[in-house]
Amino acid sequence: MGIQEYFESDLRFYYAIGLFVMGIYVFGIALSAVLDLAVIDHRLIPLTVGFFLFMFVYVISVSVQALEPDS
Repeated sequence: MGIQEYFESDLRFYYAIGLFVMGIYVFGIALSAVLDLAVIDHRLIPLTVGFFLFMFVYVISVSVQALEPDS
């Protein structure tokens, strides 16, 4: 299966975008910690929890779309 066939499905594309966004977030936090660009402490926990709650709702909505009948 080529990359073109993988992204022909809308749902697979949406899942890939979700994984990409989570990867960028984790990479940004890790880069900030390594380069001392930002203070990584307990103040970052609410932001991280909120982001992953948002991503959880995103994945649930994409999954619900998969259950809808084709029109």
